Amino acid sequence: MRIALLGAGTVASGVVRVLQRNQDELCRRAGRGIEVVGVAARNATKARQAIGAEPPLSSDFHALATREDVDIVVELMGGIEPARELVLAAIRAGKHVVTANKALLALHGNEIFAAAQTHGVMVAFEAAVAGGIPIIKAVREGLAANRIEWVAGIINGTTNFILSSMREQGVDFETALQQAQRLGYAEADPGFDIDGVDAAHKITLLCALAFGVPVQFERAHVQGIRDLEIADIRYAEQLGYRIKLLGITRRSEEGIELRVHPTLIPAARLVANVEGAMNAVVVQGDAVGPTLFYGKGAGAEATASSVIADLVDITRLHTADPGHRVPHLAFQPGALADTPILPMSQVRTAYYLRIHVRDEAGVLAEITRILAEHGMSIDALLQRPSGESDAHTDVIVLTHQTLERRMDEALQRIQALDSVLAPVVRLRKEELR
Repeated sequence: MRIALLGAGTVASGVVRVLQRNQDELCRRAGRGIEVVGVAARNATKARQAIGAEPPLSSDFHALATREDVDIVVELMGGIEPARELVLAAIRAGKHVVTANKALLALHGNEIFAAAQTHGVMVAFEAAVAGGIPIIKAVREGLAANRIEWVAGIINGTTNFILSSMREQGVDFETALQQAQRLGYAEADPGFDIDGVDAAHKITLLCALAFGVPVQFERAHVQGIRDLEIADIRYAEQLGYRIKLLGITRRSEEGIELRVHPTLIPAARLVANVEGAMNAVVVQGDAVGPTLFYGKGAGAEATASSVIADLVDITRLHTADPGHRVPHLAFQPGALADTPILPMSQVRTAYYLRIHVRDEAGVLAEITRILAEHGMSIDALLQRPSGESDAHTDVIVLTHQTLERRMDEALQRIQALDSVLAPVVRLRKEELR
């Protein structure tokens, strides 16, 4: 099988190294050899330093993507354009496509998968979610017997490293971010990671695979960790929880939840103990119960592992009848459901509230009365000195599950109390049972 690489960065260099190192093993697995016949790169000098002397270089991305002697195009450029147009050009030319580009698929996956269906080619994207963890294959194939109930994952290593540093070292967000940047875990502009967008791209793809719906990134609720304070990490710890940036998608009677936000998880859960830049995804199926997938979410060879696994799969199925291949989104294209993605106001979850108040009689009674009037029961409650003044205190409340809409209404009333001295901090809580 003849491979063209579009892009010559970190992942591309990992793909070339692993293909060269494990060629004999891969040939035994795939039934034939896999050879890189060309690499398209913008900067030839940097590309040659990254990938070595072997694969021929080209500056014409379109020509390489549509070249007659190429069987599979591997898109490792990142970004939306020109990646989208190059992928579609390759598909129209009858090439199979492997991509690690979660943003491209989250925004244009429906168009790309439809084009692949029309032209009888495969689009594989294991490396687009959780790096080296084979979560796409697990959901598409390994868990095919199950009616999947929910998926929840730590799927951004940058934010998990920052949250781990804040908890373990007691540093604030900015200090932890700077440390992540020094160590190469965060970009110079880390917005996509810390604002939750990267994780939202990934959970959008897992949502489509788990529930057989079109890719719908625009309907995801996205909240990052930029405003998270060390006080809340400490209070969560005292209550037996850890805070993680979680991507969650869940099936309910009303529709499908699709959300990314900082989340309190019981410290006893395995996923709560995933630290540093590692990733983990929990999938709950009706037959198998909970399954946990853990590993590196990024890195040259970890991501290359997933890219090459896709190459092996395509090589095995290259000559198969297109109608008998594993569908791109796990369900047959004509059987995708139109189940609605729920707006956040209709999502039911539990909450952590931190309310900074005057330390005076009756304040706690007012807060609990408002929560009760909106149908909310309290799971746990703490009152701690705020450190600012003996006359001020932090009231920390954990609630049982309720509709987000009800919590919004209750918080409006709580915030309006004269005794409340600062904006109420609200985080969501998931037991992940």
